[in-house]
Formats: sequence, C-alpha cells, structure tokens
Amino acid sequence: MSLGPDAGRLPAAYLAAGSSSFTEFLGAHAPQLLPSSRRLPAGSFEAPHGTTIVSATFDGGVVMAGDRRATMGNIIANRDMEKVFAADEYSAVGIAGTAGIAIELVKLFQVELEHYEKIEGALLSLEGKANRLASMIRANLGMAMQGLSVVPLFAGYDLERAGGRIFSYDVTGGCYEEKDHHSVGSGSLFARGSLRKLWRPGLGTDEAVSVAVEAIYDAADDDSATGGPDLTRRIWPTVAVIDDAGVRFLPDDELRGVVEQVLAQRDGNPGGAR
Repeated sequence: MSLGPDAGRLPAAYLAAGSSSFTEFLGAHAPQLLPSSRRLPAGSFEAPHGTTIVSATFDGGVVMAGDRRATMGNIIANRDMEKVFAADEYSAVGIAGTAGIAIELVKLFQVELEHYEKIEGALLSLEGKANRLASMIRANLGMAMQGLSVVPLFAGYDLERAGGRIFSYDVTGGCYEEKDHHSVGSGSLFARGSLRKLWRPGLGTDEAVSVAVEAIYDAADDDSATGGPDLTRRIWPTVAVIDDAGVRFLPDDELRGVVEQVLAQRDGNPGGAR
C-alpha cells in the first residue's frame, strides 16, 4: 500500500501561525476536548468535591496548602486527594469545587502556560497567568450553573516585584488579588479566621508553613468536609512553598514534624490562641 505525499505530516492547523493561547487553539480545532464543551445528562447527580485551600505570603514568597479530603454529599469520597498543583515553575493552583472538572481545568491551565512559553519564548507575567486562569473559569460558567463549579486559588512568586502574590476567583471568572492571605472552599470561613489571627508581616518560610497547616487544622475542626491531619493514616495536608527558587512541595517527613508541632502547641490549649 502506497502512502500519500502528506503521510506522517502534522495537520495544517498545527503548522499555521496563531494565538499563544492553547485553549483558543483547542477551541478552534477540537472544541469537544474542552471541559466546558461537554453536554451533561439531564437531572441532578452527586460528584466528589474538593474542599479547603489556604495561602499566605511570607518574606520572600508565598505558601499554599490544601486538605486532602473529597466529599460527595455526606460521604467521604476520598481521604488523600491532591488539591494543590504546580501551575508552572513559579506558581501553584489549589482547587475547590467539583473535583473532576477542577483537576481537568488545572491540567489544561498547565498546558496553557507551557504553550505560551514555547510560542513566545518568555514566561507570562504572574498577573497574566492569573488572568488566563480567569478566562478558563469564565468558559466553565455553563457547567457552574448546573452545579459543577470550580473555584480555584492561585498564588505565585512575582519575578518583577520579587515577592509572593495571591489571586482568588468567583464562578463567573472574576479575578481578585488578595492581600497577605486568603482561603477558599467549604472550610474557608474558619480557615480565614485562623489566618487572620496567626499571620503577621515578616514571617519566615517555616513560620508561614506552620500558619497554613494550623489554618487547615482549624477549618477541619469546624467543617466536616475538610480533612485535618490524619496521624493514624499518615495523611498530611499538601503544602507548596513558592519563592525565587521556584515551586517545591514539602515531603511527608517534614510535614509530619510541622503537624506534630502544631498539635503540641494545642495540647491543653485547643482554642489555639497564642
């Protein structure tokens, strides 16, 4: 069997000059692959939901932490779900909302940033990354109106400002820069109160990590959908530290030490006031 002259070549769409946005490219040439283009069955159904994400700046960067529990109604759907991901070398995104859609959105966002870097030959600014994520959330509005909402938290190290920044969103794609600290998800109200109490200017890296873990602990204390540190199963919050060296995730051994220190401080003082 003879092969045609175009055998082995990429389709013309991949060879034409176009936008630096991978999402726009996909929407033009394979829109069925976008999460927002899927048709949903009629009626309501339960889907696993991610819960609480917190973030706090420190002197030279920003920390993001997430609990590990996913719920489906009143059932714990997963005890050790990962909810904090590296978006690129200098930023991270934490997911709250419908877990499956949120994880798919994060993967698409990661490709979006990598595609921009390859096309433009430069990193997108941190604010530009935040705005790109906002447009992707906006495209998911139809699914959000059907109950499949995604409300992430985005944070990163701004190379131009030499410091950490935090951005929050609403389901319509509104993007808001937060000062010092923020939280999203079902336990966010309790986590935010904890952050407000514990955060202070000039925190070091280790202190900011401790504050974030303690905020997750406080959220789990009052919100049944938020999973606190589980010493029996050795399940710790996911914690990412982002500074001028990039994104790094704390290993379990280090997190165990932080959790044990937080619990020791709460011994005999469960309210947590220092």
